[in-house]
Amino acid sequence: MLDIIILVTYLTVIVAWGCGFVRKAQSAEQFMSAGRGMPAWVVGLSMFGSYVSTLTFLGNPGKAYKDNWNAWVFALSLPLAAMIATRYFVPFFRSSQELSAYHHLEHRFGAWARTYGVVCYLLTQIARLGSGIYLLALALRQLTGLDMPTLIILSGFVITIYPLFGGTEGVIWTGVVQAIVLVIGAAACLLVLLINTPGGPATIVEQGLSSGKFSLGPYDPSFTHQTFWVVLFYGLATNLQNFGIDQSYVQRYITAKSDTAAGRSVWMSALCYIPLSAGFLFIGTALFVFYALQPDQLPAGTKPDDVFPHFLHTQLPTGLRGLVLAAICSAAMDSNLNCCATLYLCDIHRRYFRPAASDSESLWVLRITTLVMGAISTVAAIKMIEVKSILDHWWSLASICSGGTLGLFLLGRMMPRARSTDALLGTLCGIVVILWMTLLPRSQEHNEWWRSPFHTQMAIVFGTLIILLVGGLMSQFRFNQDHGEERNHGRHGGHEKG
Repeated sequence: MLDIIILVTYLTVIVAWGCGFVRKAQSAEQFMSAGRGMPAWVVGLSMFGSYVSTLTFLGNPGKAYKDNWNAWVFALSLPLAAMIATRYFVPFFRSSQELSAYHHLEHRFGAWARTYGVVCYLLTQIARLGSGIYLLALALRQLTGLDMPTLIILSGFVITIYPLFGGTEGVIWTGVVQAIVLVIGAAACLLVLLINTPGGPATIVEQGLSSGKFSLGPYDPSFTHQTFWVVLFYGLATNLQNFGIDQSYVQRYITAKSDTAAGRSVWMSALCYIPLSAGFLFIGTALFVFYALQPDQLPAGTKPDDVFPHFLHTQLPTGLRGLVLAAICSAAMDSNLNCCATLYLCDIHRRYFRPAASDSESLWVLRITTLVMGAISTVAAIKMIEVKSILDHWWSLASICSGGTLGLFLLGRMMPRARSTDALLGTLCGIVVILWMTLLPRSQEHNEWWRSPFHTQMAIVFGTLIILLVGGLMSQFRFNQDHGEERNHGRHGGHEKG
């Protein structure tokens, strides 16, 4: 009961505080941009909290328990992505003054590109939020005794309610508190593990090393299974997409009070995530050693994703368990529903239906869209109940739903000769490659030659490269053809003149 009181009190306070920003979110612009005057540390902590979702809090320990630290390579790619983002992406988006990360795609390639980017983002967020809500319900199941569908519906409601009223400013400020709470919760879990494991930290390190649990590999140069290089390239592509074309991050650093503050917020989120990600993976390794030494403490047949929630409910003392569950809720409550609503208003509603929508109408559209996206994400979470490894599942869904938007963005920025038809053909080819790699992977049961031999995490990498390659070659071919016709026309005109 004490754990439940702590959890309910935390949720009540954080939701009430987030909803309290409704006084400031009385216009569509304020709802979306938070006045564009947020300090760097606030934006940075909010972006950091966005990185540390329940996929990190519960997915990474489950991944390390099952395999090794290979997933940490994803975090190691962040400094390079942050360097590129602060040099090229942040100044570009802030100079445009547009709240939508996809508005510029219409100026570059036409309305189809803008709408395509929005649809891909919305699908990605449904997959992300669905995965997060599912993991939150998984962590609360043993404490409350409620069934998974009921917990998912309740969790979806909590995650939806404060962005509905507080808007972007409410999301950012609650994100700061959530980031602090989840760090405290992770530290508490790690401390209990270090104390309760027979032999303490030395045993965890020794057993982990002997079992290969700290390995970042395998290191072979193969793209057919999850190697160091696969995760590195996947992480670089995904993190570039986060900082360069993901509305969740773009909208946050647009709210910063200056370009310098926006750049600092990007670096802060990146550098904070690296050690925390390692901490969650160490928790997974410690869980492996803890239950290897005490196998009677873990029910037979427990899935890797269920091991950490089981530890929370059986090994943490009363009171501390409530705090850690509050931290898990913090990780899950970064909903990004306000970003989904912003995109629908700016890129769909005002673009196609009501270009002259009043401020009052726009505010209603933002709130209704927040509700609808929250409901859809909750349904998606219910569909994930039978998933074996939620982190692997999320990575596959992210590759499919992103649809190569990073490639389209880079094509527009890196190849000024590329036109709409070049981008469209490149994007179609990229989508085909992504679907081929994610929906038709080669397995022991299906070894047909036409199935993809590559690991599904390479889908976003290959999809991005295909869009750049096809779009770039098409634009160069058309450029050479046009210049060839001009030269021929010049020679022909010269003969006629003679």
